Amino acid sequence: MPEKLKACAFLPAATSMIYQMGLEDSLYGVTFECHSDKPKVVRSFIEGNNYTSLEIDKIVSESKQMGKSLYYIDEELLQEIAPDVIFTQDVCDVCQIGTSYAERAIFKLKKQPLVIPLTPRSLNDVYDNAITIAKALGKEEAAYNVLASLKKRTGSILDTLRKNNAPLKRVMVMEWIEPIYNCGHWIPYQVSQAGGVDMLSNPGGYSIVTPWDRVRQYNPEVLVIAPCGFDIHRAGKEIDKLEKQEGWNELAAVKNNSVFLADADLFTCPSLHLVDGIELLAHLFHPALFAPQEQFRDRCKQLYTGKNCSKCGKGFTCSSANCWCSEMPQVMPMNPEQGCLCPDCLKEAIDKKLAKADL
Repeated sequence: MPEKLKACAFLPAATSMIYQMGLEDSLYGVTFECHSDKPKVVRSFIEGNNYTSLEIDKIVSESKQMGKSLYYIDEELLQEIAPDVIFTQDVCDVCQIGTSYAERAIFKLKKQPLVIPLTPRSLNDVYDNAITIAKALGKEEAAYNVLASLKKRTGSILDTLRKNNAPLKRVMVMEWIEPIYNCGHWIPYQVSQAGGVDMLSNPGGYSIVTPWDRVRQYNPEVLVIAPCGFDIHRAGKEIDKLEKQEGWNELAAVKNNSVFLADADLFTCPSLHLVDGIELLAHLFHPALFAPQEQFRDRCKQLYTGKNCSKCGKGFTCSSANCWCSEMPQVMPMNPEQGCLCPDCLKEAIDKKLAKADL
């Protein structure tokens, strides 16, 4: 029996696909961002920091101007692993270490591994990458088995959309908050397979800075905010940057309570979990046709929710990020059984409690 190949994944997408295909026994090194207990070979100079999106954008721009990478390789660890295969990427030097930077450390290895760059531009490219990875590890059939299952899931969504003559939803998937970036590469293909169209996107190409005026004019019916590298909690901390934009409250998505925060790795990470992202989008675009899934409970959050006051019955809107009630005196513990109060009733209740406390 031939000796098992040792592989390193220099991008989280490759790590994710290796696990999803059940080939993790061949994985010996990953990046600091990978959800894996394997040794971390690729590190970042800014990992562990809590920069704002604007600060990150500035750091990235400066590093590009200086020709420096934000990532580096633990060369001693790489030498110790002595991999046979290394999967790199040539899509975005901002998101992950690029092949050109990785090759400098790889060149120093005593045993030169096979370097396989992955350069997906579309959804089909991502599927092809899974086959490339499995084939390099001598397990090509594993890719075909997983892909067959994924194609059934996406096929079911398309069948349901066609059967119900579902109209295309006018959508925007936002990849960055400050400055605002549209979505690119494979994400527009995810949107289309979920029953939407993103006319601000760049299919097969890079996401770019998109002026707020263009967003206002486009007026999306559904807005999905998934800043690259952020989860819903991290993105929620900066939602006020958008809420302060002129005309925010006039967007169709805001009026319809169809603004959502979503974990970015469902969209920006070119792994096979992009199919999970398609299923989530299908529910967000067409909730009457696709039921919510439990797996997305902590990975997607509706920003605004319409409610009725438990006292006067008046309708009002709650925000899951920076709700109006957070600016009021925190003296009224919420009663889950009673439900929320509207701004007027909550202010009245707070005033009464404060007045009673002064007696």
